[in-house]
Amino acid sequence: MSRLNDHFRGAARVLGFVALVLGVGAVFALIEPRFLSHASLNGIARHMAANGLAALGLTFVVIVRKFDLSIAGIAAFAAMSMGAMIAAGLPLWAAICGGMALGAVLGAVSGIAISYFELPDIVTTIAVGSVCGGLAFLYTGGRSIFQNFFQSGITDLNDARLLGLGVSLWILLAVYAAAWFVMSRTRTGMAFYATGENPVAAHFSGIATRRFVALAYVLCALCTVLAVLLILAESGNAETNKGANLMMPAYAGVFLGAAVMGGTSVVATFGGILLITMLLDGFALMGVPYYYSDGVVSLILLGGVIAFSDSLREWITGLGLLRPRAARKSENRA
Repeated sequence: MSRLNDHFRGAARVLGFVALVLGVGAVFALIEPRFLSHASLNGIARHMAANGLAALGLTFVVIVRKFDLSIAGIAAFAAMSMGAMIAAGLPLWAAICGGMALGAVLGAVSGIAISYFELPDIVTTIAVGSVCGGLAFLYTGGRSIFQNFFQSGITDLNDARLLGLGVSLWILLAVYAAAWFVMSRTRTGMAFYATGENPVAAHFSGIATRRFVALAYVLCALCTVLAVLLILAESGNAETNKGANLMMPAYAGVFLGAAVMGGTSVVATFGGILLITMLLDGFALMGVPYYYSDGVVSLILLGGVIAFSDSLREWITGLGLLRPRAARKSENRA
């Protein structure tokens, strides 16, 4: 019976989230009819691809109950590094592999420092991000890199279409599908969740918890590099501020999805980043300044966490505000 109730509760959360997405889309369409145009939907898909990859990487870190604040710095360093390799005439695949290798090393630095040396995750990732942000200026002193970008074919990642959908969206769907399979259908995924839920019990059950914490940071950095790669493909140049706006939507998508879906997961993050990207693009289309849209998104994130928080519901139930009306009447009579 409890398992059946869990299925019904999960289905109700999914239906509620779908209704929320449709409602947000309808409101934006009424205010700004261009929101449902082909160009606008393509823009949402492109931005969701970059934001979604960054949020997916962060999902692994949140699952093991850690934080990563180095996303912006790693994105900037990876962007300039890949840009420098492309400008030097290296093939695109070599630049991508170089950026991925760099991301893996940076993620391993944070992961090993946090898991094996037990350094605080927030301080460590702030330090790594700050160092990476400074290293990004070493290539050109802060000037943008655009040489050989169009000849390399990197812009095809943004312009090419497959079955009517942009290649960037297909990359997002492929990476999410692989992540969902690993986290939901393999022992590796179970080990990630066990490490986050109860690291002591997971350790004594034979799970190498430190290794999985370090791996979470490596995966987060790799997804960040993929995200900034799509940003480079869209802009056609590399700058030190590439990826600077990835962290807020990534965290908002992860935590909003977890609040709505009842827990952190790949599917929850996908839903959360879809909603966040719709909001950001909708506000931009309406001409709302970014500082207002960021504030509204933060308020919506807070409201979603409060509205779907099980602990809040238990607290309200304890006050008697959610008890059935008949039960309250009988208590009053007594």
